[in-house]
Amino acid sequence: MNSTYSSGQGQCVEWAPQHAAATGEVLVRDSKTPHGPHLTLTPASFAGLVSLAKGALLR
Repeated sequence: MNSTYSSGQGQCVEWAPQHAAATGEVLVRDSKTPHGPHLTLTPASFAGLVSLAKGALLR
């Protein structure tokens, strides 16, 4: 799933909600490098990342 806030500028991340639901691990990657490395986060850590990103958008 892609971020809806990138405005087509290529500055977004993707995450795998189906994988998260099945395993409890949230995989996050840079959309510009889909075959590159990814982060493996807990649901709580992912929620913190989203909160941090939302706060940055408000500045």
